[in-house]
Amino acid sequence: MTDINAEQVKKLREATGAGMMACKRALEEAEGDFERATEILREKGQASAQKRALRTAAQGLVDSYVHFNNTVGVLVEVNCETDFAANTGEFRDLTRDIALHIASLAPAYLSSDDVPGSVLETERRIYETQARGSGKPEEVVPKVVEGKLGAFFKDHCLLDQPFVKDDSKSVQELLDEVSAQVGEKVAVRRFVRYKLGEELDQGA
Repeated sequence: MTDINAEQVKKLREATGAGMMACKRALEEAEGDFERATEILREKGQASAQKRALRTAAQGLVDSYVHFNNTVGVLVEVNCETDFAANTGEFRDLTRDIALHIASLAPAYLSSDDVPGSVLETERRIYETQARGSGKPEEVVPKVVEGKLGAFFKDHCLLDQPFVKDDSKSVQELLDEVSAQVGEKVAVRRFVRYKLGEELDQGA
């Protein structure tokens, strides 16, 4: 299998608007061929979010979730372009599922773009030290670091996390699916997660 790096995935994501994992799978299927990977995403309807990504999503819903034992609660704002879309069953189900996901997996950030630079630098240093300490050749250290950063994003960033109800897709891929269904841009704007006795967790 062709090795796919984070830069290739990022480039394809920026070009198509598709989710990170969808881009990675398309590149793997295309054996690294960018044009073919783009075609694969278009064939699967996952590249259609690109044009919608440029639109303004000013409508939507604020939804909540409180765990059965009343120790965890979530508020989340999910946006779309029109109140018509906001009132569809697909969109309402989405907001409830996102709130449940946040309660369950406790993301610290909305997306990888929201991770502070100081946090990323600290993580990079740790991963570099670990890679060198395990005897990895110097030329493979950057690849190991990128892989570990990808895992960090999947653990801590809402949009990169595997969806709690179906871990074969990320939360971003779930948003892309609903976006295709309602025909509008769909995005999580912010969330707040409360846990009894702990400091506030907030992604914005």
